Amino acid sequence: MTGAARSAHNTQAEGHEPAAEAGVDPRLLEILVCPVTRSALTYDRDANELISRAAGLAFPIRNGVPVMLREEARELGAAG
Repeated sequence: MTGAARSAHNTQAEGHEPAAEAGVDPRLLEILVCPVTRSALTYDRDANELISRAAGLAFPIRNGVPVMLREEARELGAAG
């Protein structure tokens, strides 16, 4: 087993969900930032959104792809 295959196998064996089930690839979360403030994002599994607390925005994830457009974001204070 190669190092990459072993790493992928160990990640699944440790109980981490595959990216397809998680809604967004965890490696993508490590590099994405808010397009408005350039601050870190957090993933809201229930709403399937990436949250920028600094901007007060929630960016939707559609078919596993984050939609990082201000026009598509939901304001956190708004019902939605």
